[in-house]
Amino acid sequence: MKDVVISIRTVHAVDMEDEDYLDFTTDGLYTYDGEVGCLSYLETEVTGMEGTRTSVIVMPDQVVVDRDGLITSRMIFKEREKSSFLYNTPYGTATMNISTRRISHSLDEHGGNVEIDYVVDMEHAVVTRNQFRLNITEQNLMGENSNV
Repeated sequence: MKDVVISIRTVHAVDMEDEDYLDFTTDGLYTYDGEVGCLSYLETEVTGMEGTRTSVIVMPDQVVVDRDGLITSRMIFKEREKSSFLYNTPYGTATMNISTRRISHSLDEHGGNVEIDYVVDMEHAVVTRNQFRLNITEQNLMGENSNV
């Protein structure tokens, strides 16, 4: 596992005219075996999930996002497929569905980018349209790049 800096941008839209953006940067851990990339980071109060560890596993055909702590969930994203997940919070549990519209990623041993475009629905009603973008950079490369 390498120490990395993870820049995250999430976009949520209830309708096409009302988008909410959340941009934040955090430290995390990352590993890449030539085919599968895994990263892990702690959520903060900025995301509203402080006390939760998020792990992202990027495989050639799918991305799995696991959250454990204050919020517990396991979301499986496969392009053009729908899946269900339990969303456990201190206030209760809900079954939600995600329909993955698009996944793109370019990872190597130093980091890279992941983007997921998906729709969340609950009981067949669209809740939000979302984009989740990650940029992963090795911490030691950050310093080298800033001196260029």
